[in-house]
Amino acid sequence: MTLNDDNLRRPPLETRVRNGAVELAVYEEGNPDGPTLVLVHGWPDTHRLWDHVVPLLTDRFRIIRYDTRGAGRSTAPASVADYRLELLAADLLAVVDVVSPDEPVHVLAHDWGSLEAWEAVCSPGAAGRIASFTSTSGWCFDHLGHWMRRTLRRPTPSGVGKVLAQFAASFYAVLFHVPVIPELVTGKVIAPRWPRFLALFDRMDPALALPSETITRDAANGIKRYRANTLDRLVRPRLRRTDVPVQLLVNTKDKAVLPFGFEETGHWAPDLRRVEVLAGHWSPLSHAPEVALHTANFVATVTARPSVDGAATSA
Repeated sequence: MTLNDDNLRRPPLETRVRNGAVELAVYEEGNPDGPTLVLVHGWPDTHRLWDHVVPLLTDRFRIIRYDTRGAGRSTAPASVADYRLELLAADLLAVVDVVSPDEPVHVLAHDWGSLEAWEAVCSPGAAGRIASFTSTSGWCFDHLGHWMRRTLRRPTPSGVGKVLAQFAASFYAVLFHVPVIPELVTGKVIAPRWPRFLALFDRMDPALALPSETITRDAANGIKRYRANTLDRLVRPRLRRTDVPVQLLVNTKDKAVLPFGFEETGHWAPDLRRVEVLAGHWSPLSHAPEVALHTANFVATVTARPSVDGAATSA
């Protein structure tokens, strides 16, 4: 099958991928002969977060995106325990195994999607299933936890200031552990006014916002991610390393994910590239051309590297 205008213009093909009791809505489009690029959205978005990015990549990549559990047309488990990072990473790997069983894929992820992808790329055998990972506005919680602990063990005014600044920026995550109220505020107050919220929080054009029809439900469901993972991962961080090539798109105007938390990422991901983007938290909406360009360039760099036998990689 070769690329033509029909491949680019036709609507995405929707399929379902099952991981245990969860069914994920998966969408495929783009160049069927190109490398497979899997896109993972964060909170409180759906696969539509990438609507501005995808048209810039469909001529080159076979694009796979999906609604993560609790969002869009995917299953929304009721239990907080069903949103643990290891299960969210298993969802991603289940999608990878179905859409590209014979070749490793490239991954681009944002916000909680990045946290889920970090969990996946730090899992045993990840390098054989994921060829590269581009992360924007999302840490590995374990890496962040180790950075905080080491910084506070040998405190300096600068180091303590950075930790306090990130804690202040993320204080909403603490508030999300309060029962009931966060669901009401996010689901009933913020979500219905999502374009206005993005205009205020990220100072972006509200016309770029892409709220889904399910955003009220999705925003409330997403609180379970924070409750299932935040305190445990930061207080008791694990040793999590990866050999997968990683690119950090560090949004310099991000008010939620400050750049300090990536200072030690190279210790855990030695094959690391860091690129700064003059953007706020929702860069896939506000700075889609930059996100697409840096992702495509990184994939090109990774795929052009010699393999062990001296040939260029073909992922």
